Parts: sequence; C-alpha cells; structure tokens
Amino acid sequence: MDLLRFSTAGSVDDGKSTLIGRLLYDTKSIFQDTLESIERTSNQRGDDYLDLALVTDGLKAEREQGITIDVAYRYFATPKRKFILADTPGHIQYTRNMVTGASTVNLAIILIDARNGVIEQTRRHTFIANLLQIKHLVVCVNKMDLVNYSEEAYQEVVEQYKAFTSKLQIPDIRYIPISALKGDNVVNKSEHMDWYQGPTLLYNLENVQIADDHNHVDSRFPVQYVIRPQSEEHRDYRGYAGRVAGGVFKPGDEVMVMPSGLTSRIKAIDTFDGPVKEAFSPMSVTILLEDEIDISRGDMIVKESNQGNVGQDIEMMVCWMNDKPLQERGKYKLRHTSRDARCVIKDVEYKVDINTLHRVQDDKKIGLNDIGRIKVRTAVPLIHDSYNRNRNTGSVILIDEFTNETVAAGMIL
Repeated sequence: MDLLRFSTAGSVDDGKSTLIGRLLYDTKSIFQDTLESIERTSNQRGDDYLDLALVTDGLKAEREQGITIDVAYRYFATPKRKFILADTPGHIQYTRNMVTGASTVNLAIILIDARNGVIEQTRRHTFIANLLQIKHLVVCVNKMDLVNYSEEAYQEVVEQYKAFTSKLQIPDIRYIPISALKGDNVVNKSEHMDWYQGPTLLYNLENVQIADDHNHVDSRFPVQYVIRPQSEEHRDYRGYAGRVAGGVFKPGDEVMVMPSGLTSRIKAIDTFDGPVKEAFSPMSVTILLEDEIDISRGDMIVKESNQGNVGQDIEMMVCWMNDKPLQERGKYKLRHTSRDARCVIKDVEYKVDINTLHRVQDDKKIGLNDIGRIKVRTAVPLIHDSYNRNRNTGSVILIDEFTNETVAAGMIL
C-alpha cells in the first residue's frame, strides 16, 4: 500500500491539532483508551465538546496553554493509503520545529483562520514549504462555522493567498473550506456549504499523486555501512549498505564510486527480504560489486555518465535553529547524506524578509528562526545536487563543533 507523509502548518490557534484529531476521529483511528482519556480531560476542563486537539497535544505545557510546542507524529491508514502525519507548532519561536517536521513530507496542509485571513505565520510557513520543495499544498480555510459558512469570506482568503504565492514556485495548491471542530469537509462532505463542490480533505490525501516526487533520473547511493559477516556461510561477502537517494540501480549496471573515481559493475542487490532486480528511492538495500574496491562510509555510488556536482564551495539557503546566531567566518561541522565534513562560513549574502519575500542585504545577522543565503567552504569535496533537483543529496545540516547541537538546516542551491 502507498505511503503519504504530510504535515500541518499555520499560525497559533488556527486549529491544526483539532484538524488532526478530527481526521483521526472520523476515520476511526483513535484507540478506545485514548478516546476515553480525551473525554475525561475535556470534562475536567469544563468543555461542552470533545476537544480533539488533545489527540496530538501530549505535553503538559501544551494542554495547559492550548498550543503545540513539539512536533507530534501520528500513524493511520485507510483502505486506499497509509499515512504518517506531523503536527507542527504555529508559534514563531518554534519555526525550527516546523522545519524539522516538514523536511520529509510529500504534502503540507496550510491552515488559515477564516476570520483572520493570511497573516505573517501563514506567509512564513508557506515560504518554508516552498523552500523545502514540498510539491503539494492543501490550503484549509478553517473555522468556517464562525463566519456562518460564508462563501465570500472563503473567497477573500483564497484571493489573499493566491496573491502571496504568485511569487513562489509551488506546482500543486488546492483550497478547501472546512470546520475542524464540527467536521465539515474533513472526512465527510459539509451540509452547510452547498456552494463548495470540491472534494473533502481526506479524499485529497488519499488521491494526491506522489509517485513522481522522487528523482528517478540521477542515480545516487550514499554508502552508510560496509557489511562483512566473515561467517562460514558468507566468507567472501562484501556489501555496501545504504538508502537509495535517487535514480534506479540494477544488477549489471556500470557504476562509479565517488570521490575515488573507481569503476565497477553491480553484481547483486540484497534487501532484508532477499535479492531484488532493481533498487530505487527510498529503498534501503545492500549493493554488491564485481570488483574489490576500497569503499567506506561517506562514499557515493553513482552512474559514470551522471556523476553529480563535486566541490568544496557550496551556496545554500539556511533556516537557523539555534539561540546563538550564525558566526561569519565561523567553523561548523556539516553533515551531508552519510558524510561528515568540517566547514567555514565564507559569506552571508542576504536574509529573507518573510512578509515581503524581499532580500535584506544591509542586515546579515542570521539568528534563531531566520532564513538566509550563505556560502560555505568544506574541508573535503562533497558529491551533491541542488535541493530542487534532489532533496536527499541537496540537503545538509550544520552542527556546532563544541556543543554538538544542530544549528541549521541547509538547502543547496
């Protein structure tokens, strides 16, 4: 069965956790003991309704304040598809958590309060979704029950959002008027909005096409581990384990190992369930080669005719995730696929104003939750692609060498 990863995004109190709770509740995906706990907590708080936001808001501070702080993951399935969803925070100080939760998804749900329209956090999260190359957005105009299910209020929000996203490059955006609290157009069609003839949110999630989201052209296989059992049964076995980051590999293919440049041919491809005839993203496999070549963690197996970019000077967009701001000329550890390398920040080109999408070049201080474009130089060459071509080989993280904290997520340009 197909798997869809998706996340929610939007401002505080736009109803992200309530929407996920409603989605799980109406698809019968909440366990009985969890449901009883939610009913008990709702009664203790004096609510006259079942607070479905409690399904994902598990931290004590989240329940006390009625907000989401950390990313909460939930797993459910329908007869058509399996789902992994990430409920991400709306507060500006938790933008880094939103980046973390949305970094691996195929689709993002952007929630907008029908009363407030497009606000700063809506723009911020949409820009980050664009930066992360999320190809599918579903814009849910929520709390329609509080504007009397008005078509005019819905259309006004849609026009505001279209005006903002006209400057971005998001190929697939869909709009749905919903009420997460009442359940309108989430799983079941609304009886209050006859003017909306489109599909429900669940229908969109079940039917969105994601097969083409992976790069099946550029063959990339970062080696994570060299398998040498040295047992009686597998005396001469030498396999290179990892996850396919792009393209298709088959036994008999001519391949090159980067950065050494040595060539060989694929002898076999093994998985936990046995040999396979081909491997493609995002499969985890073990590749066996015909020749004995010195290959270790951090090397990359590619096709000789399509080797990718190799270089030490890298330009990237970064979302800063640490209280301590970026240090120009500072030294950091960079992690790219399965390779670690030291790097130095050569230059900060500009910072992005989220509201206007303008480049701020007179203020180059990049602090917590800021987004900017930087240049780095690595100690060793990296085999990489641009992020908009391959999310796996175009993404990096920067790590503070002294505290070992992840300080930034980077998208290679």
